[in-house]
Amino acid sequence: MKSLKKIMYVEDERGIQMIAKMSLEKVGGFEVLVADNGNIAIEKIEEFKPDLLILDVMMPILDGPSTAEKLKELGLLKDTPFVFMTAKLEKKEVEELYGLGAKMVFKKPFDPMKFPEQIKELWEKLDKE
Repeated sequence: MKSLKKIMYVEDERGIQMIAKMSLEKVGGFEVLVADNGNIAIEKIEEFKPDLLILDVMMPILDGPSTAEKLKELGLLKDTPFVFMTAKLEKKEVEELYGLGAKMVFKKPFDPMKFPEQIKELWEKLDKE
């Protein structure tokens, strides 16, 4: 698998966008493109070509699970693993997210200092699959 350099982060809350972007860029050394909602992610994914897609679960306009489904329908997630971020970690919901093909479900709020390392660990695990 190629190395992890580019991450698209789809999140509607500005404060969380800013913290995640800063964390992933400054601490993790990644190039990050933030999309405010699923429709923007769909518009920009082909141009940006992320190595990893991080989707917030609950968003207005197009939520994370619907965004993942739409991207799969369009054939835009063939080579791009994706993960979800959610404040709700109920067993049933988490199982549904994995059922959509998510490689990981991260809890919000997250620790900005540990988040990039968690992403790197996930990437190494995916590389061994």
